Amino acid sequence: MLKVNLFIDRDNVIGEIDPRMWGSFTEQLGRSIYTGIYQPDHPQADDKGFRKDVIQAISQLNVPLIRYPGGNFVSGYNWEDGIGPKEKRPTRLDLAWKSIETNEFGLHEFMQWCKLVNAQPDMAINLGTRGIDAARNLIEYCNFPKGTYWSDLRRKNGAENPFNIKLWSLGNEMDGDWQIGHKTAHEYGRLAHEAAKVMRLVDPSIELVASGSSLHDMETFGNWEETILDDVYDDVEYLSLHQYYDNYEHDISKFLASSEDFDAFINDVIAICDAVKARKHSNKIMYLAMDEWNVWYHSKSADEKQKPWQIAPHLLEDHYNFADALVVGALAIVLMKHADRVKIGCLAQLVNVIAPIMTRTHGNPSVWYQSIFYPFMQVSNFGQGTALTVKNDVSTYHVDNHEVPYVDVAAVYNDKQQELILFIENKANVSAQLCSKINNLVLKNVISATKFSGYDFELTNEKQIMKFQNLTIEVNDNNQIQVELDPYSWNVIRIAAHD
Repeated sequence: MLKVNLFIDRDNVIGEIDPRMWGSFTEQLGRSIYTGIYQPDHPQADDKGFRKDVIQAISQLNVPLIRYPGGNFVSGYNWEDGIGPKEKRPTRLDLAWKSIETNEFGLHEFMQWCKLVNAQPDMAINLGTRGIDAARNLIEYCNFPKGTYWSDLRRKNGAENPFNIKLWSLGNEMDGDWQIGHKTAHEYGRLAHEAAKVMRLVDPSIELVASGSSLHDMETFGNWEETILDDVYDDVEYLSLHQYYDNYEHDISKFLASSEDFDAFINDVIAICDAVKARKHSNKIMYLAMDEWNVWYHSKSADEKQKPWQIAPHLLEDHYNFADALVVGALAIVLMKHADRVKIGCLAQLVNVIAPIMTRTHGNPSVWYQSIFYPFMQVSNFGQGTALTVKNDVSTYHVDNHEVPYVDVAAVYNDKQQELILFIENKANVSAQLCSKINNLVLKNVISATKFSGYDFELTNEKQIMKFQNLTIEVNDNNQIQVELDPYSWNVIRIAAHD
């Protein structure tokens, strides 16, 4: 059995967790929209065509922010195609995913649906095939009150009041050659600067996200960030990061070490941002938006067999297993450890496409939850408050260039609820005896303690068979927590506590 000692001090603060850390993402891709969140002929559809069973599932995740409409899709998207009477909207070829886009679902539908799921939008603009003019028109349409061509067209289309969208993403993965309108760093930086300029002239209150390099292992990584920040450092509040992990090697120890690579990636981007800050003699801190993160690998071979030019084809429909859930939990722990700089996060995606929620359209037309739904649900609901530094005395194992702790922990203090929350993952194949000393907090009763463990790594959740189990813990008079962790387990402990 492993022995683990933790030391947590209420006064040793990392930073406040922005609620938008636990956002998500939906794109006009596969069944993410059509037969996912929108299906007018479904028995659970409301009068606008939104699936109520999906809305109920999303409500459990407490998702505060949703990025839309892409993703690769946005780089070839004309936003005007998705407004006005549905019968007059054009059907287009979506070159990003070789699909047919009916545009039955567009901007107004998305904004109506965001209200139903109690989420704010993160609206992406097309900087692939379009640019400055479309950007200024779109923000005028969305945010200007009335009395101009685009604002009055919005009102004519049924939205009297402005959408008042406050967060905007300037394109998507523009350093990837797969991207329609792929650009060099200098080309993108100049275009993003000019787009930001006109958008702020229309609405100075908005926040903007610049498109960082697509992945950590891109050849452009590093140089891309540094070059574009030369152009947009003073224009944007956030730099985006995207990262996905896979287990093609079927090596659980290496797969669980993804979190260390994730941590190194974030540290690298922080270092680049701070280097640009110093070189510019700036007082401004560049914050990060991890607006695509997840596990993604199960569906890629199936996607290659799909016929092109279908409406809402089955694409990127990973069926996640227990090992994937452990990795998603481990990645979420990393995000909490970087709460001082990572302020926005979007689990990619939300429904059907590499998603925690899946829908059936034949037989039993219902919703089912993937294995990754469970750890994400817990962090999105309970990962709120102040992230605390955890000193973790535990043995490690070596993978590639990383030393991986067998037990990984994030600690959060929620002052409003007066509770301490511990997110703990045991990555070892043996049990772990954990003892945690808490300073500058008075621990009271245990609110809840759960474990997610005991399942085969390859087990999926299509039959709703996975669930949390109770975890037995002890809180003694010396302000210590003692608990035994199952091998390969995800654990969440909530304890009433006050300063």
